[in-house]
Amino acid sequence: MRFVSRVMASLAITLPFVASAAGVTLPDFTQLVERQGRAVVNISTTQTRAPSQAGVPGLDENDPMFDFFRRFIPRHQDGPRLDPDNRSLGSGFIISADGYILTNAHVVDEAEEILVRLADKREFRATVVGADLRSDIALIKIEAAALPRVVLGDPARLKVGEWVVAIGSPFGFDQTVTAGIVSAKGRSLPDENFVPFIQTDVAINPGNSGGPLFNLQGEVVGINSQIYSRTGGFMGLSFAIPIDVAMDVQQQLRNAGRVQRGRIGVAIQEVSRDLADSFGLKRAAGALVSAVEPNGPAAKAGVEQGDVIVRFDGKLVDNSSDLPRIVASSQPGAKVPMQVVRNGTQRDLMVSVGEWQDPAAERKTPTKGQAAPNRLGLVLQMPTPAQRKEIGEQEGLVVERVQGPAARAELQQGDVVMAIVTGGKQSRLKSLDEFNRLVGSIKEGQQVTLLVRRGEAASYVGLRADK
Repeated sequence: MRFVSRVMASLAITLPFVASAAGVTLPDFTQLVERQGRAVVNISTTQTRAPSQAGVPGLDENDPMFDFFRRFIPRHQDGPRLDPDNRSLGSGFIISADGYILTNAHVVDEAEEILVRLADKREFRATVVGADLRSDIALIKIEAAALPRVVLGDPARLKVGEWVVAIGSPFGFDQTVTAGIVSAKGRSLPDENFVPFIQTDVAINPGNSGGPLFNLQGEVVGINSQIYSRTGGFMGLSFAIPIDVAMDVQQQLRNAGRVQRGRIGVAIQEVSRDLADSFGLKRAAGALVSAVEPNGPAAKAGVEQGDVIVRFDGKLVDNSSDLPRIVASSQPGAKVPMQVVRNGTQRDLMVSVGEWQDPAAERKTPTKGQAAPNRLGLVLQMPTPAQRKEIGEQEGLVVERVQGPAARAELQQGDVVMAIVTGGKQSRLKSLDEFNRLVGSIKEGQQVTLLVRRGEAASYVGLRADK
């Protein structure tokens, strides 16, 4: 592949095989783990948002497939909260010595803070360079140098039945190694038609998201992304994003901050054996056009309803799921040859590729007038008369939102901050202006203590101010 240099390729390792007592030859993964495990990281994030069930974007929660295909991030919540701070765990791997890390987009989506822990236990805060929800790829960066990095492989050379290894942090257990075989290639999942997933039977659980999938040469061939499950836990079916797809996405994110995809404006369906017979096709292959967008790129090129697209930009369209991937990889604005079968006759057309707009990439804008968290990661509000009566105190401010230091200190929405201690002096809180004035004098890294009431109990909580 273009992104694998000769130097990187030379670092690949070939695993020895060991004979079992029964005489069956089995692979030995120890060298792979020792050499490549150092480049696998644990990722923990905090998000300030309403709790939601992790699933497949685009599928309604009532859809039966919603419970089957799940993204696997564990959410940890301490006690009931109306608007809790969500904590997530995931994995990732270092692709460059200067701190670029690949992971899943759903691991860092809407994260207020991202903490990366290396195999040697060092911890760094990370920033998001870019994320593409459609392919579920994110590129993050930590400020470090001379880091261990993975070796990248070629998923096209991966064979069904071949041994593969996953390293990640299931349930937060760092550097966990699991192994299995490639079960299938080029799988299409609901609402995920831009990624030809690698299916494996490698044990994958919450926290493995974004971790690498290695071949026997110690090369990364995929990023573990989803599981098929009726329970939310591993049931023998897991799916990884091919590394060549991921590297193409990360390069676009690094260069432009977003991913450009082509579109031609058609609705398609699979060609069954019966449909192939009806349309005079020699075999059940191609993508049957069920609708054409008026004035879209395909319509302008002369594509008609009932056409069967069999080749696009010189690439064979064997299954209907092949077409969206091929079209998406085309450069918007490019003129591309396309072959269709119409009334049993093959026709050559030229289409000017349009640009696909992803509605899932749109982000909600903050509510007008909504307060931003301060240096302590807190948004407070004056208690309402009903809250004041419930609290039974004439002092104190109610926690509306937490992130950063406050989230790490496990403050929650609904807590009441009664006082703040700085410079050896405790100040009782009676108004937001007073609190903002006191916080405004706090310096970066300064230790602050809050007197917090939760229910009937009150306790002092220490936290360190952010930038």
